[in-house]
Amino acid sequence: MKKITVFGATGLLGKPVVHALVEAGFEVTALVRNPQKAKETLPAAVTLIKGDLADTSAIRKALEGAEGIYLSLSFEQTARPSDFIGERDGLQNILSVVGEFPIQRIAYLSSIIQAYQGFQWWIFDWKREAIQRIKATGIPYTIFYPSSFMETFPERMVQSGRILLAGTPLVKNYWIAGADYGKQVAQSFLILSSQSKEYVVQGPEALTVDEAAEIYRAHYTKRSLKTAKLPLWVLKVAGLLNRQADYGYHVIKSMIEHPEPFAAQSTWKELGKPTTTMVQFAQKA
Repeated sequence: MKKITVFGATGLLGKPVVHALVEAGFEVTALVRNPQKAKETLPAAVTLIKGDLADTSAIRKALEGAEGIYLSLSFEQTARPSDFIGERDGLQNILSVVGEFPIQRIAYLSSIIQAYQGFQWWIFDWKREAIQRIKATGIPYTIFYPSSFMETFPERMVQSGRILLAGTPLVKNYWIAGADYGKQVAQSFLILSSQSKEYVVQGPEALTVDEAAEIYRAHYTKRSLKTAKLPLWVLKVAGLLNRQADYGYHVIKSMIEHPEPFAAQSTWKELGKPTTTMVQFAQKA
């Protein structure tokens, strides 16, 4: 298998996977809304197909010649259940046409915290449903369940010189860098044939969100950062009026409360051990 089509290639977590696939020697095709902009962040070797997940004709074009698929889809933080959503409606569109092509493997980025049972949330409900729909295709699959990504700090949590935190962490998370995860994805495509696999994805050290934030703040070199924390209930109340706050409340609550024992032994053995520490990531961010 040498030809991989990536959906979600220009996203926060799609980019490091695309780079790793290209570095591993795969021929990568990506469906993107803006090819010119995509050229600024993706390797030159990537074939870019203009379109979006609402367009099944564009999806079909992106799948021409593909042997494998990698899905890095997401829910927008302001999404309403009635909106078109990539990780729900876009996934359905992909799966509706995938049988027309000789696809040998579907790889999908999920999450550890989608299994959180502390509340019922339509986004987590769909993430679990997405896994079942991929499995139901009958195509060999790889499902990745990652811990928290280090990229969350520079891309989401740092705003106006402050690291924004909420709540009191009850658990430690095994933070992983996107580049390390990308290498694991590439390795999975290299070693797997007809078997289906599910991998827990965890980094080399366990840190609470507060501990990770302090390390990031102390070793970030581009400017001085401070931390700011809200009680979690404030974010919950804000979420009654603001969808982004509601999204943040649910994600943060599950991240700081969902138990995360180390469970990546087999992942490291088969796909390689992540090496990037939070200190190293912060110094290069």
